[in-house]
Amino acid sequence: MYDELKYWYLRDHKLFWTLSMSQIKQLCIITGFKNAKKGDVIYFSSTDVPRIFLLKKGNIKIVSVDEEGNETIKEILQKGDLFGELSLETDSDVNEYAKALTDEVSICSFLMSDFEDLLVRNPTLALSYTKFVGLKMKRFKNNYSNLVSKDAKTRLLSFLKDWAEREGKFEGNKVTINNYLTQTDIAQIICTSRQTATLLLNELEEKNLIYYGRKEILIDDISIL
Repeated sequence: MYDELKYWYLRDHKLFWTLSMSQIKQLCIITGFKNAKKGDVIYFSSTDVPRIFLLKKGNIKIVSVDEEGNETIKEILQKGDLFGELSLETDSDVNEYAKALTDEVSICSFLMSDFEDLLVRNPTLALSYTKFVGLKMKRFKNNYSNLVSKDAKTRLLSFLKDWAEREGKFEGNKVTINNYLTQTDIAQIICTSRQTATLLLNELEEKNLIYYGRKEILIDDISIL
Protein backbone atom coordinates (compact mmCIF):
# COMPACT_ATOMS: atom_id res chain seq x y z
CA MET A 1 0.00 0.00 0.00
CA TYR A 2 2.84 2.39 0.87
CA ASP A 3 4.65 1.74 -2.44
CA GLU A 4 1.38 2.11 -4.33
CA LEU A 5 0.83 5.51 -2.69
CA LYS A 6 4.31 6.65 -3.74
CA TYR A 7 3.65 5.36 -7.27
CA TRP A 8 0.51 7.43 -7.72
CA TYR A 9 2.07 10.51 -6.14
CA LEU A 10 4.93 10.37 -8.65
CA ARG A 11 2.77 9.37 -11.62
CA ASP A 12 0.54 12.38 -10.91
CA HIS A 13 3.38 14.91 -11.27
CA LYS A 14 3.96 16.36 -14.75
CA LEU A 15 7.72 16.16 -14.32
CA PHE A 16 7.48 12.35 -14.48
CA TRP A 17 4.86 12.02 -17.22
CA THR A 18 7.55 10.95 -19.72
CA LEU A 19 8.51 7.91 -17.63
CA SER A 20 7.03 4.46 -18.21
CA MET A 21 5.19 2.51 -15.54
CA SER A 22 8.25 0.34 -14.89
CA GLN A 23 10.50 3.42 -14.59
CA ILE A 24 8.09 5.00 -12.09
CA LYS A 25 8.05 1.80 -10.04
CA GLN A 26 11.87 1.76 -10.03
CA LEU A 27 11.80 5.38 -8.92
CA CYS A 28 9.58 4.43 -5.98
CA ILE A 29 12.42 2.34 -4.56
CA ILE A 30 14.64 5.40 -4.03
CA THR A 31 11.88 7.80 -2.98
CA GLY A 32 11.41 8.94 0.59
CA PHE A 33 7.96 9.95 1.78
CA LYS A 34 6.82 11.87 4.83
CA ASN A 35 3.86 13.75 6.25
CA ALA A 36 4.10 16.96 8.27
CA LYS A 37 1.74 19.16 10.27
CA LYS A 38 1.48 22.92 10.54
CA GLY A 39 4.60 24.37 12.18
CA ASP A 40 6.82 21.33 11.50
CA VAL A 41 10.26 22.11 10.11
CA ILE A 42 10.84 19.84 7.12
CA TYR A 43 14.52 20.39 6.42
CA PHE A 44 17.54 22.57 7.16
CA SER A 45 19.87 23.21 4.21
CA SER A 46 22.88 23.44 6.53
CA THR A 47 22.45 20.08 8.26
CA ASP A 48 20.55 17.65 6.03
CA VAL A 49 21.97 15.28 3.44
CA PRO A 50 21.37 17.05 0.08
CA ARG A 51 17.93 16.17 -1.26
CA ILE A 52 15.38 17.17 -3.88
CA PHE A 53 11.89 17.56 -2.41
CA LEU A 54 8.53 17.35 -4.16
CA LEU A 55 5.52 18.88 -2.40
CA LYS A 56 2.49 16.65 -2.98
CA LYS A 57 -0.03 18.22 -0.61
CA GLY A 58 -0.39 21.39 1.43
CA ASN A 59 1.70 24.56 1.59
CA ILE A 60 5.14 25.30 2.98
CA LYS A 61 7.40 28.32 3.25
CA ILE A 62 11.10 28.47 2.42
CA VAL A 63 12.81 30.75 4.92
CA SER A 64 16.26 32.24 4.29
CA VAL A 65 18.41 33.20 7.31
CA ASP A 66 21.21 35.76 6.97
CA GLU A 67 24.44 35.97 8.98
CA GLU A 68 22.77 38.11 11.65
CA GLY A 69 19.91 35.66 12.11
CA ASN A 70 17.30 37.76 10.28
CA GLU A 71 14.69 35.66 8.48
CA THR A 72 13.05 36.35 5.12
CA ILE A 73 10.43 34.20 3.46
CA LYS A 74 12.00 33.32 0.16
CA GLU A 75 9.05 31.49 -1.35
CA ILE A 76 5.61 30.05 -0.61
CA LEU A 77 5.18 26.63 -2.19
CA GLN A 78 2.10 24.66 -3.11
CA LYS A 79 1.26 21.24 -4.53
CA GLY A 80 3.60 20.23 -7.35
CA ASP A 81 6.49 22.54 -6.41
CA LEU A 82 10.07 21.35 -6.07
CA PHE A 83 12.55 22.60 -3.48
CA GLY A 84 15.89 21.69 -1.93
CA GLU A 85 19.16 21.40 -3.86
CA LEU A 86 17.58 22.18 -7.23
CA SER A 87 20.85 23.21 -8.85
CA LEU A 88 22.20 19.71 -8.07
CA GLU A 89 25.15 21.42 -6.39
CA THR A 90 25.57 21.76 -2.63
CA ASP A 91 26.00 25.40 -1.60
CA SER A 92 27.41 25.66 1.92
CA ASP A 93 26.74 29.42 1.96
CA VAL A 94 22.98 28.94 1.72
CA ASN A 95 21.20 28.86 5.07
CA GLU A 96 17.50 28.16 4.73
CA TYR A 97 14.79 25.88 6.03
CA ALA A 98 11.32 24.72 5.01
CA LYS A 99 8.34 24.88 7.36
CA ALA A 100 4.80 23.52 6.97
CA LEU A 101 2.12 26.22 6.78
CA THR A 102 -0.99 24.04 6.57
CA ASP A 103 -2.36 21.21 8.68
CA GLU A 104 -1.69 18.40 6.20
CA VAL A 105 1.56 18.40 4.24
CA SER A 106 2.89 15.45 2.21
CA ILE A 107 6.35 15.34 0.66
CA CYS A 108 8.34 12.98 -1.55
CA SER A 109 12.12 13.30 -1.62
CA PHE A 110 15.18 11.91 -3.39
CA LEU A 111 18.81 11.93 -2.38
CA MET A 112 20.54 14.38 -4.72
CA SER A 113 22.96 11.67 -5.87
CA ASP A 114 20.10 9.29 -6.74
CA PHE A 115 18.25 12.03 -8.61
CA GLU A 116 21.36 12.90 -10.62
CA ASP A 117 21.67 9.24 -11.68
CA LEU A 118 17.99 9.26 -12.68
CA LEU A 119 18.51 12.31 -14.92
CA VAL A 120 21.56 10.75 -16.59
CA ARG A 121 19.56 7.62 -17.45
CA ASN A 122 16.53 9.61 -18.71
CA PRO A 123 17.46 12.51 -21.05
CA THR A 124 13.79 13.45 -21.59
CA LEU A 125 13.29 13.77 -17.84
CA ALA A 126 16.50 15.83 -17.62
CA LEU A 127 15.13 18.25 -20.23
CA SER A 128 11.81 18.55 -18.37
CA TYR A 129 13.66 19.17 -15.11
CA THR A 130 15.82 21.87 -16.71
CA LYS A 131 12.70 23.67 -17.96
CA PHE A 132 11.02 23.27 -14.56
CA VAL A 133 13.98 24.80 -12.72
CA GLY A 134 14.38 27.50 -15.37
CA LEU A 135 10.82 28.72 -14.81
CA LYS A 136 11.42 28.70 -11.06
CA MET A 137 14.58 30.82 -11.43
CA LYS A 138 12.68 33.25 -13.68
CA ARG A 139 10.06 33.64 -10.95
CA PHE A 140 12.81 34.35 -8.40
CA LYS A 141 14.27 37.01 -10.69
CA ASN A 142 10.88 38.69 -11.12
CA ASN A 143 10.29 38.65 -7.35
CA TYR A 144 13.69 40.23 -6.72
CA SER A 145 12.99 42.90 -9.33
CA ASN A 146 9.72 43.73 -7.55
CA LEU A 147 11.49 44.02 -4.19
CA VAL A 148 14.12 46.50 -5.38
CA SER A 149 11.94 48.62 -7.65
CA LYS A 150 8.58 48.93 -5.85
CA ASP A 151 7.41 50.39 -2.53
CA ALA A 152 5.93 48.25 0.26
CA LYS A 153 2.29 48.96 -0.67
CA THR A 154 2.84 48.01 -4.31
CA ARG A 155 4.67 44.85 -3.24
CA LEU A 156 1.77 43.91 -0.95
CA LEU A 157 -0.80 44.44 -3.71
CA SER A 158 1.30 42.42 -6.16
CA PHE A 159 1.61 39.59 -3.63
CA LEU A 160 -2.14 39.54 -2.90
CA LYS A 161 -2.97 39.46 -6.62
CA ASP A 162 -0.47 36.67 -7.27
CA TRP A 163 -1.77 34.66 -4.29
CA ALA A 164 -5.33 35.12 -5.51
CA GLU A 165 -4.43 33.94 -9.01
CA ARG A 166 -2.67 30.84 -7.68
CA GLU A 167 -5.01 29.72 -4.91
CA GLY A 168 -8.08 31.96 -4.76
CA LYS A 169 -11.68 30.95 -5.39
CA PHE A 170 -13.26 33.34 -7.88
CA GLU A 171 -16.86 34.49 -8.17
CA GLY A 172 -16.64 37.04 -10.92
CA ASN A 173 -14.12 39.61 -9.65
CA LYS A 174 -14.67 38.62 -6.01
CA VAL A 175 -11.97 36.32 -4.61
CA THR A 176 -11.73 34.26 -1.43
CA ILE A 177 -8.28 33.05 -0.32
CA ASN A 178 -7.78 30.38 2.33
CA ASN A 179 -5.42 32.21 4.70
CA TYR A 180 -2.57 30.19 6.21
CA LEU A 181 -0.18 33.15 6.60
CA THR A 182 0.27 35.42 9.60
CA GLN A 183 0.85 39.15 9.21
CA THR A 184 4.48 38.47 10.15
CA ASP A 185 4.70 35.96 7.28
CA ILE A 186 3.30 38.50 4.83
CA ALA A 187 5.72 41.14 6.10
CA GLN A 188 8.66 38.78 5.53
CA ILE A 189 7.45 37.91 2.04
CA ILE A 190 7.26 41.57 0.95
CA CYS A 191 10.40 42.48 2.94
CA THR A 192 8.97 45.04 5.31
CA SER A 193 8.27 45.27 9.04
CA ARG A 194 5.25 43.64 10.63
CA GLN A 195 4.02 47.07 11.71
CA THR A 196 4.12 48.35 8.13
CA ALA A 197 2.36 45.25 6.80
CA THR A 198 -0.37 45.62 9.45
CA LEU A 199 -0.87 49.32 8.61
CA LEU A 200 -1.13 48.55 4.90
CA LEU A 201 -3.61 45.71 5.44
CA ASN A 202 -5.70 47.93 7.73
CA GLU A 203 -5.65 50.67 5.09
CA LEU A 204 -6.96 48.24 2.46
CA GLU A 205 -9.70 47.12 4.85
CA GLU A 206 -10.72 50.71 5.63
CA LYS A 207 -11.13 51.30 1.89
CA ASN A 208 -13.27 48.13 1.70
CA LEU A 209 -10.87 46.60 -0.81
CA ILE A 210 -10.18 43.49 1.30
CA TYR A 211 -11.22 41.74 4.46
CA TYR A 212 -8.31 40.14 6.31
CA GLY A 213 -9.18 37.31 8.69
CA ARG A 214 -7.18 34.57 10.37
CA LYS A 215 -8.78 31.89 8.19
CA GLU A 216 -9.54 33.70 4.97
CA ILE A 217 -8.92 36.86 2.98
CA LEU A 218 -11.74 38.34 0.90
CA ILE A 219 -10.99 40.60 -2.05
CA ASP A 220 -14.18 42.37 -3.05
CA ASP A 221 -13.07 43.30 -6.58
CA ILE A 222 -9.64 42.15 -7.71
CA SER A 223 -9.85 44.35 -10.82
CA ILE A 224 -9.53 47.49 -8.67
CA LEU A 225 -7.10 46.14 -6.06
